[in-house]
Amino acid sequence: MSMRVLVTGGAGFIGSIAVERLIAAGEQVIVVDNLSQGHRDAVHPGAEFVLGDLADAPFVDHLLAEAKPDAIMHFASRTLVGESMEKPFLYLGENVTNALNLFQAAVNHQVNKIIVSSTANLFDNVAEMPITESSPLQPGSPYGESKYFLERMLYWLERTVGMRYAALRYFNAAGSSIERGEDHDPETHLIPLVLDVAQGKRERITIFGDDYLTPDGTCIRDYIHVEDLADAHILALQALESGCRTYNLGSGIGNSVKEVVNLAEQVTGREIVAEFGPRRAGDPAILVASSERIQCELHWQPRYTKLGDIIASAWRWRLANPQGYRN
Repeated sequence: MSMRVLVTGGAGFIGSIAVERLIAAGEQVIVVDNLSQGHRDAVHPGAEFVLGDLADAPFVDHLLAEAKPDAIMHFASRTLVGESMEKPFLYLGENVTNALNLFQAAVNHQVNKIIVSSTANLFDNVAEMPITESSPLQPGSPYGESKYFLERMLYWLERTVGMRYAALRYFNAAGSSIERGEDHDPETHLIPLVLDVAQGKRERITIFGDDYLTPDGTCIRDYIHVEDLADAHILALQALESGCRTYNLGSGIGNSVKEVVNLAEQVTGREIVAEFGPRRAGDPAILVASSERIQCELHWQPRYTKLGDIIASAWRWRLANPQGYRN
């Protein structure tokens, strides 16, 4: 029997592909998005779309009363680490308040299953790699702190009202499905910025720092394909009957910024001009996830294990949609 799943932020990059995978799995999906960062054309035509803002508590309560979802996937969020350092109250306020409105409405209307998107930014300067779920939590920015607040809210809702939840801590989501891809304004993620250069939209990519204690001096990150990420959400949703869960989601493989640029040149067949700039505040040298827990408990296996294949999927979507969702 299919579930009715409310997806907040379902017009965004990760949310829209999660909606796509949910519908492919036979679920009924209601998307709510204020389109401040997402795109209406990214929403799967098989989903019901509601334009609205989670900051409006009466709207959120009415939405849940009318939609009657069995579960919620909560993607809607401000997500820019750098911006959160400049505008901390925007993140510590909006991300937390919007989630509080959503969780309160869920309790009001007996929706007791929630999947929340969390972040690898909970782990700042971890001494040992790869990062496990039991690694010390030290949010690296107000953005990371806002996600930590969400996890703590759900922790207490499980104990007080029996909420079932999964907190999924993303590392670097990348790639595209056939029909949906990454289209942010402004764009801050490395792979789409590199592909902008290959596409002729930018003259060069700036690499922030070349003196880290890594083999080539540039930061190392763990990239996970967005479809693998979406599939992990579906597995976590199916597993909530047997208890609450927290998982790190990554490939377990680290690639440096220079490696990303070189692989993108190979995938696109185009030169990508790169220049070095100063380090950015708050950038750890290495962030690599251990996804052993979700692999063991839910038998999740990433289908995309090579970064070149992840970049290739993003490039195919770019070639088919050269202006993104603004075609």
